[in-house]
Amino acid sequence: MNDLARRALLPAGFADLLPPEAGHEAATVERLMAHFAAQGYVRVKPPLVEFEQSLLTGSGQAMAPHSFRLMDPVSQRMLALRPDMTLQVARIAAVRLANAPRPLRLSYAGQVVRVMGDALRSTRQFGQIGVELIGASTVEADIEAVLLAAGALLEVGVERLSVDLSSPTLAASIIDDAGLPAAQAKQLREALDRKDAAAVASAGGSAAASLGLLLRESGDPTRALAALAAVALPPRAADDADRLTRVVGVLRARNPGLAVTVDLVENRGFEYHTGLCFTLFSRGVRGELGRGGRYLAGADFAGGEGEPATGFTLYTDTVMHALPAPEVRRLVYVPLESPAEIGARLRREGWATLAGLTAAPDSRAEARRLGCTHVWRDDRVIALKE
Repeated sequence: MNDLARRALLPAGFADLLPPEAGHEAATVERLMAHFAAQGYVRVKPPLVEFEQSLLTGSGQAMAPHSFRLMDPVSQRMLALRPDMTLQVARIAAVRLANAPRPLRLSYAGQVVRVMGDALRSTRQFGQIGVELIGASTVEADIEAVLLAAGALLEVGVERLSVDLSSPTLAASIIDDAGLPAAQAKQLREALDRKDAAAVASAGGSAAASLGLLLRESGDPTRALAALAAVALPPRAADDADRLTRVVGVLRARNPGLAVTVDLVENRGFEYHTGLCFTLFSRGVRGELGRGGRYLAGADFAGGEGEPATGFTLYTDTVMHALPAPEVRRLVYVPLESPAEIGARLRREGWATLAGLTAAPDSRAEARRLGCTHVWRDDRVIALKE
């Protein structure tokens, strides 16, 4: 490897995004944000870095191992590069927009950076796009969040979309109600995470039959909800089961073509959530397109228990893998000797133009060399295929 190539190397997990993918991603992000804005969500823009003390405390402690740190030469305090944007939006809602009327609908888009990738995402920098609906505890808010996420992805061209619904508090309530010793309860939760029916039966105690049924019948919504109705649930879990049932019914009625599954024992990745959650997938695409759910917002900044909230985050890199390749842009080469008003006229008509900067003896050949699809010649736009 020569010296130039060595100096151009990037750290593992970081990459340049080149044309046309970079433009395609930027356009997709703006289409998603426009979809959110059309339904009343207003955009906020948190900073890339914050004080470590505010970003990585409270609920943010879980992200501390994933965060790059650096010393601020101005304040002499430690800073952290954001590994996730959700907590930043919660801070904005609790502090900067504390007096704004509720429910508060916020949207965001930006890059996050993490110390290490994982099995599903080796990159250490990726984009997040999302919304937060803060100050609403009704089932209608849950429905809005799920339909908003699914609708946005369908609008930008994601195919074979599916939504997996879950309520992590269901299994947790059943386990707590069983009064199992702490070690056994932990073992049971790990067995549920692994979807290990034998281990659930062994460690479940008085909860084994109920949890085993919920585990077996997860998947198809009709079977899952029938199993849920057959289980004796603690009061808190009964409320969550009713909410889940209502959301499934509305999704089927409003978007019957949307594939919906129900996981009655899922908890991984939803540890701080307090109710209905959902994950978005596209068949044939590795990893999650996004995930979201109900939680308490702002307790780390405003004190108390926080506000009821729901929302979701979409992952730009996975979303782009689920989209068709970008269409070839219609780009017209306008030779140097063309009248000055030609380029402006073509752009008004919807063309993208590329102006010649030197006289070219063969405008067709020059247009092809520069990657154009058309050339302005003989007072008209000519396709290079002609």
